[in-house]
Amino acid sequence: MTLDQSPVTTPGPVRQRSASAPGDPVRAAWSDYLAAARQLDGVRRGAATAAGEQARAVQAAREELAAVRTRLAPQESRLRELGVPPISLVPTPPELAEATRSMSGGPAAVLTALRDARRWAVGADDTLAARGLSQVAHWPSRARNLLVYGPLGLLVPVLLAVVYALAGTGAVTGLALLVGLPAPAVAFGLGWFAVGRCFPPGPGGRVDRTPRFGALVCLVPAVVVNAGIVLAMLSS
Repeated sequence: MTLDQSPVTTPGPVRQRSASAPGDPVRAAWSDYLAAARQLDGVRRGAATAAGEQARAVQAAREELAAVRTRLAPQESRLRELGVPPISLVPTPPELAEATRSMSGGPAAVLTALRDARRWAVGADDTLAARGLSQVAHWPSRARNLLVYGPLGLLVPVLLAVVYALAGTGAVTGLALLVGLPAPAVAFGLGWFAVGRCFPPGPGGRVDRTPRFGALVCLVPAVVVNAGIVLAMLSS
């Protein structure tokens, strides 16, 4: 056999055996451990987030329940004073079953049901606090408040016009003008108070007194009448 015919050993089989050899078992175990630790940490974080949200929902539901009870207690007393039978103030079995069904989804569902109950209680407060003005209480704020600001803003100007018509351009009219100067501010203050007493608060718990609109309603008649009387006095 010549040198050209002798078998030649190549490194191919060695590389193939090295590639097919199993990896380091320690490194494989470490990789599995890291994957399991990451998965466990994700589960732990998810459980902690869910527990935190549930705890916040429970706390919010307790606060909402206290607010609903605070609103319902005076309403019950008021309704009894108005002659509503006590049996009508107690929920019926179908109502209790419906409430139980709506709150069976956990703290979040209970919180939603309590918020709905609070909105209904606010609506009942609107009706009870209107004091006979239930229809007017649901008008737009400006139209409703005009019924209060308007008469107060016109009172002193009308009196000044009467004084001028009776006394003319004398000292009595001048004194009436001086006395009537703070009338718009007084009328606005009385209107501010009266709007809060006559009309119930809105959903945010505040009465919409439309202060700018009320100030104009109280100021414009006084300015017009006073200016007219002053011009008449100067031209006489």
